[in-house]
Amino acid sequence: MTLLVIGSTGTLGRQIVRKALNEGFQVKCLVRNFRKSAFLKEWGAELIYGDLSLPESIPLALFGVSAIIDCSTTRPNDLYNIELVDLKSKYILIESAIKANVRRYVFFSILNGYSYKDIPLITLKLMIEYRLKVSGLSYTIFHLPGFFQGLITQYALPILDKQTVWITSESSLIPYINTQDIAKVSIYSLSIQQFNNKILPLVGNKVWKSLDIIKLCERISGRRAVINKIPVYILKKLKNFVDFFQWTKNISERLAFIEMLSRGYSMNIQMKEILYILQVDKTEIEELEMYLQEYFERVMKKLKELNYQFLNNNKNTDPIEF
Repeated sequence: MTLLVIGSTGTLGRQIVRKALNEGFQVKCLVRNFRKSAFLKEWGAELIYGDLSLPESIPLALFGVSAIIDCSTTRPNDLYNIELVDLKSKYILIESAIKANVRRYVFFSILNGYSYKDIPLITLKLMIEYRLKVSGLSYTIFHLPGFFQGLITQYALPILDKQTVWITSESSLIPYINTQDIAKVSIYSLSIQQFNNKILPLVGNKVWKSLDIIKLCERISGRRAVINKIPVYILKKLKNFVDFFQWTKNISERLAFIEMLSRGYSMNIQMKEILYILQVDKTEIEELEMYLQEYFERVMKKLKELNYQFLNNNKNTDPIEF
């Protein structure tokens, strides 16, 4: 089977590519920049030029493709293209997939998105979901929460660097999951009939509040966090303010998305159906505690090595604190 991965250089996309190659798939990656995507070619993937902001580049990329895994999204530095990339280009991609007789289309949407239709970014995702459902394509839509990997920059690194960790005053319960587990389930789903035309939650085994994650990072790292809380009403006021200016429209949309994560909801959802179809136990899904433990152990080991090298090069200098 030949697989085309959209968004292959992203946090999730690169895990999809790696897992697919390991499972023996022929993998094509739709990329805009061959130099920045060179690592995918080194892994064994074929790079195909294409740009979702240039819809005319999409159809040719589907030649010989059996399945599509679409994990692309707008980039923070490309917010003016939100509607083009997340809607119009996806429609063209779906239409091209129909004409190319693609056998499976996997799309990643946002968990619990139907409760937040007032947020433009969520609305776009839901519109793409609907287009897939009526397309006649064999599709699988996975609803995702946050990723383990995003918690590193949000919590772990600031704590290690003694920087402020910013959180909202209202804290939601989110079942974070490792992108490697998402990749594993996604690739396996391609060859299993029960995943055809399904919309399924793909989540971790446990829900987490921001403060719980911070406490976990503190316990594992031995560092104290500097925490600063932002009340949600301030986010709302900031959103209303930037709404007045056209050049800040997309900033407003991002703030609305942050507000969604701060409304105090609970995503206490399990993925029993996925585990049943795959015949796996939930213990095979990595726990956040284990992920962060391994991360901090690697970091602390590296710091010790740097400290040792520093002492050898500067014997009369005080050691680095860590």
